[in-house]
Amino acid sequence: MVTAVDTTILLDILIPDEAHMESSKHLLEEGLQGGRLIICEIVYAELASQFPSVSELDMFLAETGITLVSSSVRALSLAGERWAHYARTRGKGMVCPGCGKKSEPSCPQCGSALSARQRVLSDFIIGAHALSHADLLVSRDRGIYTTHFKDLTLKKA
Repeated sequence: MVTAVDTTILLDILIPDEAHMESSKHLLEEGLQGGRLIICEIVYAELASQFPSVSELDMFLAETGITLVSSSVRALSLAGERWAHYARTRGKGMVCPGCGKKSEPSCPQCGSALSARQRVLSDFIIGAHALSHADLLVSRDRGIYTTHFKDLTLKKA
């Protein structure tokens, strides 16, 4: 079994988070026992910010049994398709990342509705990479994957 790993799980370990560190470690151990762990280029890039050098990042990945697997054209195309659907259907306003409540704040000066891109393409690349190259994805960021990747098996920390 191939398990794709989202950045959130690895950051729980690298930046000790008492609330999630143990469950994230457990998910990685389970993934290794059941097969192999992989990450995509986006996760690699996001992790790079936590290391003083590429060689130290590569050593961390080797020690934890994680392999960088390049995204296929199919995965990248799928990410683009899912993001385009999201962009067309997201509507106005903002969504709270904690509870999911949607609100439509307005500009105090002119009254126009304020909006923000709340999901960036990188989230969709991670999901599409997992769907194309792995059997499941481990992540703490369940909202995007349960909404836009219903066909992806997700294991949450």
